[in-house]
Amino acid sequence: MAHSAAITWTDRAVATDRAASVPWYIWTCVAAITCASVGGVWDISWHKSIGRDTFWTAPHVLIYLCGILAGISCGYLILSNSFGRSSSPTATVSIWGFRGPLGAYICAWGGVAMITSAPFDNWWHDAYGLDVKVLSPPHVLLILGILMIRVGTIVLIMGRLGQARGPLHSRLHALLLYTYTFLLVTSFGVFQEFLLRNFMHSARFYLLMSLGACFVLAGLYRMSDYRWAGTVVAATYTGINLAFLWILPLFPAEPKLGPVFQPVTHFVPPDFPILVIVPAFLLDLARPYWQRWSYWARAAAMAPIFIAGLAAVQWPFADFLMTPAARNWFFGSHYFPFFVPSTFDWVRNVFTRVEPTAAAFWKGWAVALVCGTLMARAGFAWGGWMRRVRR
Repeated sequence: MAHSAAITWTDRAVATDRAASVPWYIWTCVAAITCASVGGVWDISWHKSIGRDTFWTAPHVLIYLCGILAGISCGYLILSNSFGRSSSPTATVSIWGFRGPLGAYICAWGGVAMITSAPFDNWWHDAYGLDVKVLSPPHVLLILGILMIRVGTIVLIMGRLGQARGPLHSRLHALLLYTYTFLLVTSFGVFQEFLLRNFMHSARFYLLMSLGACFVLAGLYRMSDYRWAGTVVAATYTGINLAFLWILPLFPAEPKLGPVFQPVTHFVPPDFPILVIVPAFLLDLARPYWQRWSYWARAAAMAPIFIAGLAAVQWPFADFLMTPAARNWFFGSHYFPFFVPSTFDWVRNVFTRVEPTAAAFWKGWAVALVCGTLMARAGFAWGGWMRRVRR
């Protein structure tokens, strides 16, 4: 009897441990997102430092590993739910006769988009040479695929988070905030050509920042009840970006293509992270006070808080980044891609006048406020839908 009781207790312990564990496919998708993020920054640095010497560079392999991992794992999950013993109709949706979690479909389609973009990107480089624009057609397809995998992973997490309790809920919530970091990065990363420090005294800079960040943060505030969710996500972005800034220049690199306008002997890292952590912290402070407001009222409050909070720190910080005091390993204002001419405002450390008149400048701020409000309201709606995901 004692032996039987011991076995029963052990079985229950094993079952409890399994119930408190994060599903394998979520871990795989989170690993895929990490691969794409590290590979993406490394690839951009490779282009800035060396140029494009071959398609099969290490960062390219790391990027496309994201599509392979997410595509295969989520494809297997769909097939096993459709034809295997693990099928659970209450936790899946049916599409074209297949069954699987909604997030798995999104990740699988994202993986297909990423893999499809690979030969397209190779052909584009062979036809047109070095990238002159981040948003070239193959890159747009690649970014779309990465974005789908990030969103799909969040859908997978949210599908489990609403039903989880105890340790499993804490682990899933931590993965949600980590994954959401890369969604925040995507929201303004697609505009990176217009977010350099020489544009930080323009209304357009704050317009572009508010478009994606207000949407993403508003969505997060519907998905997570954690008081400091926005601050944690912004702090994670800042920490990861600082790691790239400080680690990449430790490795030697030299241009293999011409013309070479800037001396490069080591990998060129990304710029110092945008101080989005400050407006995120201010929004987290404001959250308890707007809980009973309508979502339109919350959005109308969120946009000016975000824009004013960002401008209050980024505007003077941009002044500092233009000075010799910022040209060191910590702030990294002396790193430039080899193909950028010395005549560019960025290299000359002067601000580019984007708006030609004062009227255009203030009109840009007004447009930023309106667009930020609309994007925040859309983010609240999207986050509400994500919170209701159960399969």
